[in-house]
Amino acid sequence: MRKHRATLGGVAATLVLVALAAGVLRARDARYPVAPSPERLLYLQSGRTADRLFLSFDALGSDIYWIRAIQHYGRDRKSARTTDRFSLLQPLLDLTTTLDPHFNVAYRFGAIFLSMSPPNGPGRQDQAIALLEKGIAHNPARWQYAHDIGFIHYWYTGQYAEAAKWFERAANTPGAPEWIRPLVPITLAQGGDRAGARRLLGELMGADQPWIRQAAERGLEQLGALDAIDQLQALVERYRTGAGQYPQGWPDLIRAGLLAGMPVDTTGAPFVYDPTTQAVSLSPQSSLGPLPKALAR
Repeated sequence: MRKHRATLGGVAATLVLVALAAGVLRARDARYPVAPSPERLLYLQSGRTADRLFLSFDALGSDIYWIRAIQHYGRDRKSARTTDRFSLLQPLLDLTTTLDPHFNVAYRFGAIFLSMSPPNGPGRQDQAIALLEKGIAHNPARWQYAHDIGFIHYWYTGQYAEAAKWFERAANTPGAPEWIRPLVPITLAQGGDRAGARRLLGELMGADQPWIRQAAERGLEQLGALDAIDQLQALVERYRTGAGQYPQGWPDLIRAGLLAGMPVDTTGAPFVYDPTTQAVSLSPQSSLGPLPKALAR
């Protein structure tokens, strides 16, 4: 019993000491506040200079700059600052990858940080692409960097031809997975180059893997549906020219002799005509949807 009381007394004394220590620390911080962190100050601008300074500890220096890049991105993303946001992100990433040219995570995640549109990032897709191209120069066997450049063009710049070019480069890298190659024709179709998409899909029809052939076949059917929608849209305009008004549905075009019957896609689903918008579209029940957004012809 006496031992138990001694233990409780020790615990109570410890708690009192912890509380006193916390009070001392709070008083110290209030009287002698920590100077604000010079987080926006970059002492080294040159990767070569950093390389000489770190001597044989380049990997350690690279880790330090990578951590600082993450901190800089996180702080500015949460900050209410309206100017000079993410200003050190690219230099920090450049220093990181100069000290360690094989820092895979820094290239890939750094490119994501740089690509993000404001307020979540600087919206510097050009810097993101330059960082990944630097990665390719030092790591030509990594297909991921070319793949990531393709997606930057696809999601941010809207340059679908460039995206397809980089997807193809990634697919041609030895060791790249087979699922990348179908991205090339899909991206071309998204950008409106249906002829190029058909050519590449036709090549994929000769692939050894059945799933690639099936994906190519579906892609060709989707392109056919896009062509059919264009043709039906032209018939709608032709009807308007002759009748002086837009049709109310497919029966009007059938009675006018412009259609032989209800237009359907290769899956048997009928195309949809909206008399309010005068637009032709794929049926929601069709297994071909969603169709690539053909933005150009």
